[in-house]
Amino acid sequence: MRALVTGGAGFMGSTLVDRLLAEGHAVDVVDDLSTGSLANLAAARAAGGTLSFHHLDVRAPELVDLVVMRRPEVVFHLAGHSGAERSIAEPVEDAEVNVVGSLRVLEGARAAGSRKLVYATSASSLYGPVEPRELPLGESHAFRPRSPHAVSTRSVLDYLALYRELHGLEYTALALSTVYGPREDPAEGGVVSVITANLVAGRRPSISGDGEQTRDFVYIDDVVDALSRAAERGSGLVLNVSTGIETTVNGLYHVLSRSLGSPLAPRYVPSPPDEVGRFSLDPTRAAIHLGWKPWTALEEGIALLIESIGTPAGRSAGR
Repeated sequence: MRALVTGGAGFMGSTLVDRLLAEGHAVDVVDDLSTGSLANLAAARAAGGTLSFHHLDVRAPELVDLVVMRRPEVVFHLAGHSGAERSIAEPVEDAEVNVVGSLRVLEGARAAGSRKLVYATSASSLYGPVEPRELPLGESHAFRPRSPHAVSTRSVLDYLALYRELHGLEYTALALSTVYGPREDPAEGGVVSVITANLVAGRRPSISGDGEQTRDFVYIDDVVDALSRAAERGSGLVLNVSTGIETTVNGLYHVLSRSLGSPLAPRYVPSPPDEVGRFSLDPTRAAIHLGWKPWTALEEGIALLIESIGTPAGRSAGR
């Protein structure tokens, strides 16, 4: 199979590229390197598979021609802005990247005769505020966009359904809970990478509110397995990719500090206005339609993350 991965030099995209190459597929990576890094593709380049890198913004009109020229069988669309806060500050750019960029990708896939597009997005933006009694959320839960990013994400889902109806381009959309693991850049604001980076540097991490807000942490390799399976299954569906387990941020901190041997206590700071209280997703539908289930427990995933950054468990991170 020939696959094309937008955002393929990022945290999630590069890990997917490694998986696709290991399975013997030819892979084209499209990335403007605004948040991704060529360093993330070092292992893929060393693996000796069929890998081509294209330095290009998904908003560029040239993207359509590139996709047509490369003729991928499956397109994995992982490029785009993420996060409500950034989209509130830059709503026009958010729409340009997430809506216009996605339309360029869709047009390229249609013109190239691709059979499928696999799309991944943040579930918390998509579903919006929820009541604790509604957890874990299933895919039938109403979308309640409360930010420009959430609106643009919902628009992309509508375009995916439209292209399926008009042009026969199949899709599977994955709604991801909080993804963590090696290569995640703390500059992107992921709570696991931010706390880890601070502890490793000997700084006290900041936790918003009382730290009792919950998240559904899913390990990167588990997510990539879902993406890979979606190339062949789950057509026409939005599927949650998650563990279904709520973990408090305080609980996450204790796992990280214990694994790193750090004595540092967190600082508690006021919560931002859009802070999500409790959140988790029901992954049952992904089990049915993708044959997928998460297998990495949080403690195991944290150990793998720490191993990847060369910080052995038990070494003091508070020096």
